[in-house]
Formats: sequence, C-alpha cells, structure tokens
Amino acid sequence: MRTLPARHSAAGASVLVLSAGVFAVSASAAGVAGARSRGFLTCSLSGAGGDYPGPIMPELSDHSSAFRPEPTSASGIPEQGSSSVRVRFCPSPTGTPHVGMVRTCLFNWAYARHTGGTFVFRIEDTDAARDSEESFDAILDSLTWLGLDWDEGVGKGGPHEPYRQSQRMDLYKEVAAELLSAGYLYESFSTPEEIEARHRERGEDPKLGYDGFDRDLTQEQKDAFRAEGRLPVLRMRMPDEDITFTDLVRGPITFKAGSVPDYVVVRAGGEPLYTLVNPVDDAAMGITHVLRGEDLLSSTPRQVVLYRALMDIGRAQVIPEFGHLPYVMGEGNRKLSKRDPQSNLLIHRYRGMIPEGLLNYLALLGWSLSADRDVFSAAEMIEAFDVHDVNPNPARFDPKKCEAINAEQVRALGETDFRDRLVPYLADAYPDPTGETAQVPLVSAEAFDKLTAREQEILNAAAPLIQTRIQLLRESRDMLGFLFVSDDDLVVDDKALSKLKASAGDVLDAGISALEGLNPEQWDKDHLEEALKTAIVEGRGMPDGEGIKPRLAYGPLRVAVTGRQVSPPLFESMEILGSSSTLARLKALRARLG
Repeated sequence: MRTLPARHSAAGASVLVLSAGVFAVSASAAGVAGARSRGFLTCSLSGAGGDYPGPIMPELSDHSSAFRPEPTSASGIPEQGSSSVRVRFCPSPTGTPHVGMVRTCLFNWAYARHTGGTFVFRIEDTDAARDSEESFDAILDSLTWLGLDWDEGVGKGGPHEPYRQSQRMDLYKEVAAELLSAGYLYESFSTPEEIEARHRERGEDPKLGYDGFDRDLTQEQKDAFRAEGRLPVLRMRMPDEDITFTDLVRGPITFKAGSVPDYVVVRAGGEPLYTLVNPVDDAAMGITHVLRGEDLLSSTPRQVVLYRALMDIGRAQVIPEFGHLPYVMGEGNRKLSKRDPQSNLLIHRYRGMIPEGLLNYLALLGWSLSADRDVFSAAEMIEAFDVHDVNPNPARFDPKKCEAINAEQVRALGETDFRDRLVPYLADAYPDPTGETAQVPLVSAEAFDKLTAREQEILNAAAPLIQTRIQLLRESRDMLGFLFVSDDDLVVDDKALSKLKASAGDVLDAGISALEGLNPEQWDKDHLEEALKTAIVEGRGMPDGEGIKPRLAYGPLRVAVTGRQVSPPLFESMEILGSSSTLARLKALRARLG
C-alpha cells in the first residue's frame, strides 16, 4: 500500500486510531476557520411608521459572472482537462435534493476547476426499491439551476459510458467473478441469526457483526448449504493488518486489524452492493480523488482493501486519495437531516435563493476564502479552493446568514439580470415543495421577453427600486404585487389598516385634491413628491392647516396605493402605477374609511 503525504497547511491532525467501529478525532483547526458572522446595517425602505430592514452591503468585487465563470481567466485558472485530476459526484436518486448533497458536489466541482481536472457526474441507481426517476430528474434540474456543470457523465457522455449504475450490471458481475476466482471474495452462507447465535455461544455481544465463519468452507460444506436451498452472499476477505491512509482533510487515519469485518459486496440473489460498485466504477473511470461526506469515513478501509484487489486483477491502476468533508449540522447541534426544511434545496429555490448566494454560503460550510471575506465569486473560489484547506470540524447551517449572503449576491447582480430573475417568482413558476401554498401568478409568463408590453414597462421601472431591499427573490411578490393587479383586486392588509391614525381620512382628501391638480406631464416622482409635501407635510391641504411629520405623512397614501404598510418608494410607485389607478385606489380607501 502506498503512503500518501499529509498535506495540512491550514490544520494539523494527529493519527486517528479506529477500533471496533469507534473512532476519536484529534485535530487542531489552526488555519482556515469556517463561516464567520457578519453584521448588517439597515437601509430605509420608505414606509409608514418605520424603516424596512434590508441589508446595506459593502461594494463587492465584480460578481456579475457569479457561479458561471469562463473556463479560463486572467487569474490563471487552468484549462479543464489540463491535469490528471479526476473527481466525481455520484448521488443516489432517492428523495429530494438537499444542501449536503450540493455542498459535496460544489467542493468536487471547485477542486476539479482549481486543478484543471475533470468533473465526472454519475448516478448510483442500484437500489430499485428506493430509486425514482422523479428524484433523478430533480437532481439534474438542481445541478443545472445551480450552474454546477460537469465535464463527463449523465446527459453529456464520455469515454466511460454508461454513467448510470443500473446500466453497468454486466461489468459488476464480471469483476465479482474475477475477485472470487482470485480468492479476494468468498461465498458466505451464514444467516444473521446464526452469526448472532455464535457470538452468544462465545459470550460476546451478538451485534458484533460477521465473525468470519464461512472463510474456509470446504466444497462439501458449500454443496450441503446449497442442498438446503441456501444461496450465498459474496464477502470481501479483509486482511489481518492495520489499514492506514492519509485523508486529504483529516490527515493520517488508521483502522486497527480486526476492527472491520469481512463485508458483503454481492447479495444472495446476485445483486451487487454499493460496497462493490462504487470502487469498481471509480477504478474504471480513473477517479483520482474521492471527496465525500464524513458519514462515509467508516467505509474507507473497505474501499482501500478492495482497490488493492482490483489493482491485483488489473481492474485499477491506483488507489484514489480520499477526503471526507465535515458534517453539516442543523439546529441543536445535530446532523442536518434530509427531512429538515433547511436541507431541502427545492425549498431554498422556492423562497428565492439564487445559485450564487446558496453556493457562496455552502462553500463556507467547511472552507473559507479568507479570514475577513465571506462573499466571493465563483472565479475567486476556484482560484483559491484546495481540499487540503477544508476544516474537518462540523459546520452549522445558519439560515439567517445564508439569507444575508444571498442578499449580497442579489445586490451584485446586473440590473437586467436581476430584473429577469424576478419574473419566474412573479409568475410563481416554482411550486411550493411543502404543498402548503397555492400558485398565484402575478404576470402572464415566466420569462421577461414573453411578458406583455405593459408588464415589461412596469418591471423595468420597478425592479431597480427593490434590488437592495430584498434578501430573497420571492419577496418581490409582496413588494411589487400591487403593480400587477387591477384596482378592484387590490387587497388591503388588515394590519396596515389597523395602524392608520384618525387623521387618515383628511390625509387622503388632501392627497387626492393635490394629485388631481397635476396635469399628465407632471405625473413623475418629483412633481408628485412636491405636490403631496405641500398639501400634507406643510399642511396646506389639511383642514386645520397643520402639517404632519414626513415620517407619518404618507402612511394612508401608501396603504391605499400598495395595500401594505411597507412598500417600495411611494412617489416612484405612484409614477409607475399611473394617475388613473393611483387616484382610484386613494378614493377607494377613502370611501372605505367613511
């Protein structure tokens, strides 16, 4: 077995000794820290009675390309395929895509791009009972939406087709037969009940696992079991020696001899298991680096042993280097579950995370660009990312910080790009994954160029008003919805109504009178502001001649026009809405107040 160098420039780690399935980690995270908290100021989104809490973000370096960089750049990012590095991402099509899956994909993708290597995407769909085409389609859709493009694999092809394990069964049968013939695998007929009974007879814990009973069965014994109707599983013969490898994230790791029992690679019915097919595919596809979750660390000695066997029979050239990425934790210091809403990728998309924001945040779950920067572009990540710098300590998923990072990436979008990305949310193109919210489209199409001329006009004018005022794209529905509904269909929020002062009627009267005095050429935000300021703030249109403080003066007008207490800037909103609708809505609320 070759010895891999320990390269831990950012974190030192002691050797890990594993025995009887229990391991302890001794590591110092002396270098790269994980995600760091940042503070956010508030900016004013003119509203009745207070400010709208939106992030004020520092000017960022050019992020317009975000997580869709060119294959080469002035920074020196190498050409794809210019190195021998080959990494893979191989999810199982079970359930909903989740953030842990995406983080693993992101780190593999970034390492391939950083090194000029090749990123391979394949699907592990050998579990017919759990796999589904719906999940398969969701994974492909998610990776495409995120911009995590692959160089070789499903849907793209390559020299190692096919890239779905369900289509590679003949290969697994061939390799299993070769390993059996070479003595690395053996037939095992013992049932779980028999294994437990033998442990009890020896005074051992019955749950210790397989005891090696079938290692040296004679042909007569095998024939006798078959005569009983038993079919054997195939087990890998584990060596009687310590197994040591150098983890790219955690340093040297040793599994003591006897701590890993002989394990099953083929079921009794001939169905190959993950323990066989994964290393066989990695070997066949020339994978050089296996970057995967910490939960798979305990299976690594099995893979190391299997790789040795594959090399011996000519099915593998090298043992890949392994790097086990830290757990992503949820609330209460527990591992983030697939069932947690925080982990559901489709929920994040539905709520309005953008790929740049989500990937930027997920990159911080175990890695960082620098000690004082949390926001960065894909090109910056690619240039800096080295798997040896990943922190082995668990990282906690913080929804608030995730949204704050997203807000910064939203602000960094080009104006036209931001506008176009709002359209699917205004069209309610993404269904609620929870099924709790019915879809209610506010516009006529899911793409800007398919909207009506009036919808395009509104969005061109309105989108810049909210770009620095939202964290999630779906918030645009509440912020801009009043512009896309008829005057009769405008819903006035009950809470906003309850906050109106006794003077609201007088304010509406003064506002209506002032606006009716404007001619069409004067219907712009400057003239609107001047007219309403004179009538309400200075009090010239008020019954008692007393003005109202600017902070409170326009509340009734805002509620009338937008239906909400908080909205985009009022005068700009009135200008976009037009005189007819603005006056109709003011009069409707006045009539409602009596």
